[in-house]
Amino acid sequence: MQTSPDRHEYPAHWEADVVLRDGGTARVRPITVDDAERLVSFYEQVSDESKYYRFFAPYPRLSAKDVHRFTHHDFVDRVGLAATVGGEFIATVRYDRIGPDGTPASAPADEAEVAFLVQDAHQGRGVASALLEHIAAVARERGIRRFAAEVLPANTKMIKVFTDAGYTQKRSFEDGVVRLEFDLEPTDRSLAVQYAREHRAEARSVQRLLAPGSVAVIGAGRTPGGVGRSVLGNIRDAGFTGRLYAVNRALPEERKELDGVPAHRSVRDIDGPVDLAVVAVPAEQVPEVVAECGEHGVQGLVVVSAGYAESGPEGRERQRALVRQARTYGMRIIGPNAFGIINTSPRVRLNASLAPEVPRPGRIGLFAQSGAIGVALLSRLHRRGGGVTGVTGVSTFVSSGNRADVSGNDVLQYWYEDPDTDVVLMYLESIGNPRKFTRLARRTAAAKPLVVVQGARHGAAPQGHAVRATRLPHATVSALLRQAGVIRVDTITELVDAGLLLARQPLPAGPRVAILGNSESLGLLTYDACLAEGLRPHPPQDLTTAASAEDFHAALSRALADDRCDAVVVTAIPAVGEGSVADAALAQALRSAAAAAPAKPVLVVHVELGGLAEALSAAASTAPQFEADRPAPPAFDPASATARPPAEAPEGAHLIPAYPAAERAVRALGQAFAYARWRRDAADPGKVPEYDDIDVKGAAALIDGLLARGQGLTLGTDATCDLLGHYGVHVHRALPAPTADAAAQAARALGYPVALKATAPHLRHRADLGGVRLDLADEEQLRRSYAELTELFGAPDELRPVVQRMAPRGVDVVVRAVIDPAAGAVLSFGLAGAASQLLGDTAHRLIPVTDREASSLVRSIRTAPLLFGWRGSAPADTGALEELLLRVSRLVDDHPEVVAVTLEPVVVAAHGLSVLGASVRLAPPPARDDLGPRTLPAY
Repeated sequence: MQTSPDRHEYPAHWEADVVLRDGGTARVRPITVDDAERLVSFYEQVSDESKYYRFFAPYPRLSAKDVHRFTHHDFVDRVGLAATVGGEFIATVRYDRIGPDGTPASAPADEAEVAFLVQDAHQGRGVASALLEHIAAVARERGIRRFAAEVLPANTKMIKVFTDAGYTQKRSFEDGVVRLEFDLEPTDRSLAVQYAREHRAEARSVQRLLAPGSVAVIGAGRTPGGVGRSVLGNIRDAGFTGRLYAVNRALPEERKELDGVPAHRSVRDIDGPVDLAVVAVPAEQVPEVVAECGEHGVQGLVVVSAGYAESGPEGRERQRALVRQARTYGMRIIGPNAFGIINTSPRVRLNASLAPEVPRPGRIGLFAQSGAIGVALLSRLHRRGGGVTGVTGVSTFVSSGNRADVSGNDVLQYWYEDPDTDVVLMYLESIGNPRKFTRLARRTAAAKPLVVVQGARHGAAPQGHAVRATRLPHATVSALLRQAGVIRVDTITELVDAGLLLARQPLPAGPRVAILGNSESLGLLTYDACLAEGLRPHPPQDLTTAASAEDFHAALSRALADDRCDAVVVTAIPAVGEGSVADAALAQALRSAAAAAPAKPVLVVHVELGGLAEALSAAASTAPQFEADRPAPPAFDPASATARPPAEAPEGAHLIPAYPAAERAVRALGQAFAYARWRRDAADPGKVPEYDDIDVKGAAALIDGLLARGQGLTLGTDATCDLLGHYGVHVHRALPAPTADAAAQAARALGYPVALKATAPHLRHRADLGGVRLDLADEEQLRRSYAELTELFGAPDELRPVVQRMAPRGVDVVVRAVIDPAAGAVLSFGLAGAASQLLGDTAHRLIPVTDREASSLVRSIRTAPLLFGWRGSAPADTGALEELLLRVSRLVDDHPEVVAVTLEPVVVAAHGLSVLGASVRLAPPPARDDLGPRTLPAY
């Protein structure tokens, strides 16, 4: 490590693991004097052509002077980074700060020359693009604002790396060399490019795990039983389409098979590549296994072994070492302590899990951090009887265990474009990076439904999970997820209920629900449930208990043909003495009517009708059919219906989910309607408006000056007003009144009428305690009120009284913004007062907020009617309120140093508003992982 006095301390925070375009991983780190031999070895493996492109001349080997130059950096004006796999260099990048004349320089020069070299064997993996992101972030940290690069015209790959990065750039051609200059300030395009590359890389890394061409189970026991032998049998019995191997170091030399599967003592003994290794050996043996897998070129690991972070501090260190070791070889890990993975695609048929049966193929992607919950979900989706009945299929299943590496974020990247997955169901006990999860969830939900149930809501995350601390309550995090399009449910029963509906039926176009059935009471229960879920039900249509299958068919057909109906709930109770034949007739009647109007969802509430539930949902998969591919619905024929067994369904049948309770069916329908409405709104999310009077540079200069005084501080009144003023937020100044004479002087300066307020912490914003006197018209009233306050609450130094000019009457509200370490920047809004605080009636949005989001924020609290003329009062100026919210959002988004803003109270009058109190806290800008270069979570 470098310790020379002319060099800065080694910047360990620049080290990072990245996922490359092909799904493999590499480590990015600064180059040091200890890397001389690695650099020489790396250079020897680079082709002459690549060397020529780098140095513009034949350059067969590095001289001692070159090696010294490329390994000695001050980490400020001269920086080199390397991408490594297995501890060896596969690519390098460096920058040298230059002055206006192009010669070496130091700060305040803000330009640097940058150059790359990538080993030929690793070109095309996206290594240079990843290194550019990281070297650009380092340069910005060191005060460099612009890169220059000289490239030979024939080096089209490197020119493409620069031009595709999305930065604002200039290009020139002189003396046979292309000169590129580009600003390093992130742009919308550069961030979009970064996110797109992140998506492709992480999706590919998961795809390599879920669709391997060959699998080795390491730790498959010599005798039946045990975890490894069970997983081996499950993979074999599922009909895995690739090559399968068993590995056990204790196997006798002469034994070549286990259960008909080729067996070896080590993965290194296997001829040919191994894409995926399932590791089922004791934790203390895992490091040796990982090393063997890495040396053999295994691409990924599923570690089912336990004894890691879930077992305590020693296990946590063991888990960190496991991840570091696997990433050294470019491998990704599912687990440890994982239940396994499943892929039902006929092209793969992989059951690398402890589940003894493979779920039926279908269109639902399932993610569970807990193995036990994963088993429960697979069981519920697999069986026809019980809670929610009927055949339901799974496309892929991932149980991440301790999710030390591959997490729900990675799997979302894969499912977003997976053509075999239409609905995503996730059970999460923790969210390691909520900011990234929210971003990915918003994008996924715009294409396909994402349903989430979160465990450990009221306590700490499971011991095996490394999560960032958050100051936000669970209700706030849930609200932010819903705003991202996530369908938030509370139980795994609701998770399956919603998943079945979304996998089988179209989204409702509106909230209008028709209810029909053969039980008046069940219809009324459904009607009440619809009202409770915010739907608009029509009066239930009672077909009476004498209704036949033909009656149900006719009634459902009429309801679906009604333009005033967006969805239909059918309620059914069994007829006395009738069995599966009647169930089959009713099922075919409902399917036939629903198939004739496929644009509207249909749900069935049944009472002890197992046969009906089977018949309604019998099919080979949950795959929806496009109109062009859908066969014409068969005409309903009661005679043929009675002859059909309940478990059969005609080809292309319209699948109808059945529920054993009205509340469960209607809750799923309400969630589908809310999601459909979000999809429509998300198509036009609005924009972040520009305001001509916002002074970004002036605010930045003020913030820099204030932060120069210390690491973090709460601003005084004057500084708060000045900073907010740069963003067009004007605070009514409150003048201190330590004596009655000072109060009178302040009132004369401000002009009557005035308010007298106690600002002591126990009285601040507590008008209900009597610490505020309003509408004081003259000095006599002011002095009398001053005497009353001091008599009631104590001496002025305890009260901290202030005088403020009266604002127009209106509705008191509170606006807050905070940067949460996990969720990011959050804007909050609610009415002022104890009632709103007790009810928790506060709404939240992620910053930056668009104009449409600001409008919905104002209207989303339960007490919003008070702003819109409730009980004859004058409506408040909500336009001015929305503008205030947008200005505060811009302030926090433009300046990450602003970590907290509180405006309380804000009085919103009929025309305009008044900010009567404000506080701002500054701190050095927090790490913004989701906006920086791509990295995997650090270990």
